[in-house]
Amino acid sequence: MDASTPKAVAKAVGAIVEKAAADVAEKLSGGEPPVVPGAPGSETPSLEEPTEPREPLPPKPEQGSPERRTATGEGTDVPPTHVGPRGAYLTTSQGVRLPDTDHSLKAGERGPTLLQDHHLREKITHFDHERIPERVVHARGAGAHGVFVGYGNATPICRAGFLREGVETPVFVRFSTVLGSRGSADTVRDTRGFATKFYTDEGTFDLVGNNIPVFFIQDGIKFPDVIHAGKPHPDREIPQAQSAHDTFWDFVSLHTEAQAHTMWNMSDRGIPRSYRMMEGFGVHTFRLVDDEGATSLVKFHWKPRLGVHSLTWEEAQLLGGIDPDFHRRDLYDAIEAGARPQWELGIQVFDDTPEQTFAGIDLLDPTKFVPEELAPVHAIGLLTLTHTPTNFFAESEQVAFHVGHLVPGIDVTDDPLLQARLFSYLDTQLTRLGGPNFDQIPINRPHAPVNDMRRDGFHQDGVHGGVAPYKPNSMDGGCPFFAGSAEGGYVDAPVPVAASSKVRAAPASYRDHISQARLFWRSMTPTEQEHIVLAYSFELARCFEQAVRERQLQALAAIDAGLCARVATSLGLPVPEAPAALLEALGGQQEEVAASAALSQLGAEWPVEGRQIGIVVDVHGGEDALAAAVEVREAVAAAGLVPLIVAEHGGVLDNGLTVQRTFGVVRSIEVDAVVLLGTPAPAPDAVPARDAKAGGGAGTRLDPRVELLLEEAYRHAKPIGAWGAGEGALDGLGMAGAPGVVAGEGATDVLGEVVTLLGRHRVWERFAPALG
Repeated sequence: MDASTPKAVAKAVGAIVEKAAADVAEKLSGGEPPVVPGAPGSETPSLEEPTEPREPLPPKPEQGSPERRTATGEGTDVPPTHVGPRGAYLTTSQGVRLPDTDHSLKAGERGPTLLQDHHLREKITHFDHERIPERVVHARGAGAHGVFVGYGNATPICRAGFLREGVETPVFVRFSTVLGSRGSADTVRDTRGFATKFYTDEGTFDLVGNNIPVFFIQDGIKFPDVIHAGKPHPDREIPQAQSAHDTFWDFVSLHTEAQAHTMWNMSDRGIPRSYRMMEGFGVHTFRLVDDEGATSLVKFHWKPRLGVHSLTWEEAQLLGGIDPDFHRRDLYDAIEAGARPQWELGIQVFDDTPEQTFAGIDLLDPTKFVPEELAPVHAIGLLTLTHTPTNFFAESEQVAFHVGHLVPGIDVTDDPLLQARLFSYLDTQLTRLGGPNFDQIPINRPHAPVNDMRRDGFHQDGVHGGVAPYKPNSMDGGCPFFAGSAEGGYVDAPVPVAASSKVRAAPASYRDHISQARLFWRSMTPTEQEHIVLAYSFELARCFEQAVRERQLQALAAIDAGLCARVATSLGLPVPEAPAALLEALGGQQEEVAASAALSQLGAEWPVEGRQIGIVVDVHGGEDALAAAVEVREAVAAAGLVPLIVAEHGGVLDNGLTVQRTFGVVRSIEVDAVVLLGTPAPAPDAVPARDAKAGGGAGTRLDPRVELLLEEAYRHAKPIGAWGAGEGALDGLGMAGAPGVVAGEGATDVLGEVVTLLGRHRVWERFAPALG
């Protein structure tokens, strides 16, 4: 896979890519999913409590479960849905039917509860132990099932079977934030986890990465330090899920190798629009091994087919209160609506030389990335998320990832952060999941035969036969036997280890903490740079120690003088000089760097499947307005988007459309664009004493909540469309004629232009940046 011929490689795999996508789509198109997601159950409940015994309801169409396999990886004919509750009657955990679960056993109606109440004891005891320790990091997350299809173009450099052309591999993917607890919000400014479990027939492979290709630290021994600094202050346990506080900025301003990651976090990458629109990176450099034993170094990338997009800072703040589950809801609603998220797995390929460097970049330094202009990303497979969990705890909460879960053809390198992770991930499961048999939990069970000679321990589900769990043995006929490379065994790449002395030190190539942060800053468009200035200004303004602010400004001065000056002005502090110590690794001066266009999120067009459009309907606008609402809704759905009908009241309108949002509950952060049908007057509930949002408004004829919806969408650079009476409303709000505000007589033309604008995610030209 020659990095010098990306066009030839792209052409060679183009047909494979389209075939993989088409095959996945065909297999998943068995039924028409609901256009508007959010149904809570697989059947509509009755108004009265049901009394006729029946089996549990089936799962919803979009839900999936782990394949039902034995504890040793053998497939069974038990459907995955049959591992949940069975039977029509309430029972104890031992299957004994119960007549009552509302009253404990007492000595008379008003007497004391009896100790002999075995049902009470069992029920309360289990409840008391329902919680398990949350993850130290990545506690807040959401998972989904899917399938990965290999393109086959990686086989010249990697023997892993799941990468061969057309091979389909079940996967489970978990997205997460790093710092917050399980109960924190999705839309905080933070790094996101992107962990993928491949259930290959050669064993389980876990690709455990982030949405940022660099990390805060170069050596795993510093991991407790950076997490302790980023977590809430131990004296007050605040702030939750934020880096905007003193201890974090105290650490990163002193431990300056964190500056590159911090720059990414302060960019729009720190607040993704959706998990579906989030890039993923393996962070470390890995080693691939081909059939002949030759090796290459690679970096893994996940490229979302919808593009990489972000929230605005104001949207993120609003969502923290209005919908802290926004990313989780967005992911599951998209799958339910049939807009199944897809990513291509790609690799950057490097020669495996003794220096393990490329273009002057140390490939073992996890605080460095390689610009795509220097080493193109080659797509090698397609990931499609197809089903949501049937039970969140059993699947997303109990899934256990480990960077040491490798398959033949994929090996690790000497990256000191990766080396520490190889210990840490396994170690943490022992406490969190109750012992060494966590790999027997259904979501973690391999899809390959397991014969590991391990016995007993907490939660042992396997019933092991034989008498000789040791090697060598003759008592069990010598089984299990060793497997070499020819039999599919995992053989560690025989990489030479240089003669050296034991030291606690880092190589000279690790000393440059600034150039990659500068590369990222210089690669941003003026609009994106404005957002970075805002992020640093907000975060440092939340710090109370003046020394911490000034020290971080010194680091910014070494990265870019203009960035430092703007942040310093916001903080009301003088602009410092760049410290000589930070510039020392750069030869004592701020060198110019070549920008990387691949780092910017702006400038391209992307598919719009699954984007939500709010259709504001005037229920008193007459038959023509109601008919137009039906036409627009159908057109939106036909374009692969999700229509949300917004009206003054809930229920079903006279035209048969179901209202998804009322004026009282809708906010712009729920939709990617707004179209206005008519001029809905203030509704009966638009009373400030009842709804504070009704207290604003520009004095137009519109309901003030609709005005707020339009004003927020306008501020957040979202496309807005209107026709007929709606044009006058936009004019009254001062929006008419602005970039991305589309008006006209025909619904089809207006809607078409709105959808085209959505392909660019935002209409940033609406606001001219001060930078540039």
